[in-house]
Formats: sequence, structure tokens, C-alpha cells
Amino acid sequence: MNIIHVVRQFLPSIGGLEDVVHQLGREHLRRGLGPVRVVTLDRLFRGGEGRLPAHEFIDGIEVLRLPHRGSSRYPLCPTVLAQLGGADLVHVHGIDFFFDYLAATRWWHRRPLVASTHGGFFHTPYASGLKQVYFRTVTRASAHAYGAIVATSHSDGEMFADVVSPRRLRVVENGVDVQRYAGAARGPLGRQLLYFGRWSVNKGLPQALALLKALRDQHPGWSLTVAGREYDLSADGLMQQARRLGVAEHLQLVPNPSIEVLRELMTVSSYFVSLSRHEGFGLTAIEALSAGLIPILSAIPAYERVIEGVGLGYLCPSDPAMAASLVENGHAGLAGSIEQQRAKAIGFCSAFAWDKVFRKYEGIYEEVCGKGGP
Repeated sequence: MNIIHVVRQFLPSIGGLEDVVHQLGREHLRRGLGPVRVVTLDRLFRGGEGRLPAHEFIDGIEVLRLPHRGSSRYPLCPTVLAQLGGADLVHVHGIDFFFDYLAATRWWHRRPLVASTHGGFFHTPYASGLKQVYFRTVTRASAHAYGAIVATSHSDGEMFADVVSPRRLRVVENGVDVQRYAGAARGPLGRQLLYFGRWSVNKGLPQALALLKALRDQHPGWSLTVAGREYDLSADGLMQQARRLGVAEHLQLVPNPSIEVLRELMTVSSYFVSLSRHEGFGLTAIEALSAGLIPILSAIPAYERVIEGVGLGYLCPSDPAMAASLVENGHAGLAGSIEQQRAKAIGFCSAFAWDKVFRKYEGIYEEVCGKGGP
């Protein structure tokens, strides 16, 4: 089966959506199911300089990059139609121009379509009213062209149930490379916090700095490492906020870490902190659990399900002092059983292994191709 994945950003961009497409492609090739192509844009939205190569292979996956215009929120790329030749199925990732355009032109390209939601476009409160109107009109209409809409989290499933018929809506939570950081956290429980991911306001980094201050007000041993890539927050901006809070000496910034560097950071950390405003799935929280880190998370639906599932960690109230008391008071109780708790966290993550998740996608592909479309 020849699969083409269409996604606005792919490697070398780093993020949850990019990783999902990469892992789906690798698993497809590993099983010998046919060629895989990724069609994406030729510029990174953040941190890139100039155009990326128009054509290359990454881990055996053919990557085609196309020019675009417009904003990163809705990049326009009509030339995608010319890249669909030979596809048995086109898998669109995200709810954006590609989702709408390939739906509107299905009468022309006639390829079976599957789409994964990846949180839709509700990651930030920006233009929330207009987004709701668009979602209930344009997104609803576009969804009719798809043989299946795959909600990548239960919260996405609830949201898209308003615009997609039950017979075409599936919930398949994202897979996670649970071996990448497996068991990286070790040693006695300490007071080292780690965040890794995009440096974004939406990811709750200002709130994480406020939590660090509140924790240090209760015990001077707390520190925070923030690893990842700049997005709408820069290293200078984060350090300025830390100085205003008086915690700059206890904040370490690690931009663009490799997998090896991130594993080393996990080895010397005990907690993972993410106070995101919104998560469709919460991939980094699962990655952190696979390493054996104790999660400190915001009380949003995706994270509530993680904490309920693993039975470990903290859902933080919005008040930093209250959140700090919750974590500090629980610290001593965890210290005596940290190895058992880490084993519990790692065991929980096995359900998200990519081989298991890919089998669900494979079934959806076969179903959609078998019936020829929506």
C-alpha cells in the first residue's frame, strides 16, 4: 500500500506532530507494506533559515517539500495536488489548509483520504469565537470528504463528534517511542524539575517559572531545566522572567538538545513539569513517564486522563503556592518508593508503543481503501 502523508511541518522540525508522522512512516516501512512519502512545506515556521531541500529521504521515507504562502496558521500550498500520483491513500495530519483543500478537490484527485486531528486548531485562545464558527461550518463540510477522521486523543474525539458522523470517527491515541528514553531517570528522588518541548506560552512555561519560585519558597533545593526549541518564547525572554522572579540561578536552559543530551538531563532529574493550557494528547508527558519521571501537570482533560491512567503524579491548581504545597508535601512520601513508582510509570507506557498503535491505523487504511472513500 502506497501511503502519502501530508503535513505542514516535518523533520528537521521537532514536535509532536512531526514525530507522529515520522514514526508512522518508519513502522510502515519496517513491516514491508510499501513505499511511504511525506509531502510538507519547504520552510520551518520557527528557527529555520531559508528553504529546506526540495527532495530527500529520511530513514527510508521519501520527503517532498513545497513552497507556500500565507501565515503559519493557514499556509497555502495548492501545488500539493501534483504530488499525489501513485498514492493508494492520502493521510492528512492536522486541520488546516491541506485538510480543507484536499477535501474540496477530491472530485479531481480521487484519492481515498484519512485525517488525524492532532488537537485541531484550538491550541491557543487566539480568535476562539471565529475558530468555533469555522469549525462548525468549513471543517464540518470538509470532513465529509474523508473516509475516516482519526481523533488523536479522547478530548479530540469529544470535540470532533460534533462535526463528524460516528461511523467515520475513530479515536486512536498517538503512539510514543517508549524505548527512546526508557528508564533514563535513576537514582534517589531529588528536587530537579525538567521540562522538554517547545518554548511556548501555550506550554505553560511562565507558569512553570512561577511554580519554581513557589517551590523554592518552601524548600531551597528545587531547580528547573527547560530543554527544547524556541517558539514564541526565547532563551533571553525566559531568563528575564526568571530574573524578575529571583530564580535565574536555579534555571538551566538547554536549547535544541539531541536525544542523547535529553536522556542525560532525564538521568539527573526526578520530575517532569508541563503546565500547558491545552494538549490534544500529551505526548511529552508519556515520554517523560517512559523515562521514569514523576509528572507535575496542569489540570486539563488530556493530562487528567494521564494521571488517572498511571495513578502517579500531580495535577496542579492554577495558584502557584497551592501547587507548590501539593508537590512539596508529596515529595517525602515518594522518596521511599521511588523505584516502584518509576516501574509503574514505565509499565503504563507500554500501551502506547508504536507497533500496537500502527496496527490500528493499518486497519483504518484497509477499511477506507476497501470502501473507496467516504
